[in-house]
Amino acid sequence: MALRVRVCRLDEVVPDQLQGFVVDGVTWPVMIAVVDEQLVAFPGVCPHDDVSLVDYGVVEGHHLRCRVHGYRFDVRDGQCEHAPFLHLRRYKITIVDGELWVDLL
Repeated sequence: MALRVRVCRLDEVVPDQLQGFVVDGVTWPVMIAVVDEQLVAFPGVCPHDDVSLVDYGVVEGHHLRCRVHGYRFDVRDGQCEHAPFLHLRRYKITIVDGELWVDLL
């Protein structure tokens, strides 16, 4: 069973910019980016140390880097470059009538 939530309108997504969107009832913002011409969505918290990715995340190519401790995650599969036990959770995206929805579960 999926828990699908509305994140934003598709026209609110800015290419080449990592964005965090607050969703009612969700602890951390939902992060949205366009990577390799594909929309990606993931939690707004670094899996390493509960650091806000809204404040400290940066997308570099197909990697997300947390600027606090330097951990880098491949947004295509969630893998961490130097800590294989860490994984960036990614959300499935659905677009309905110009609105971006993600499955949290």
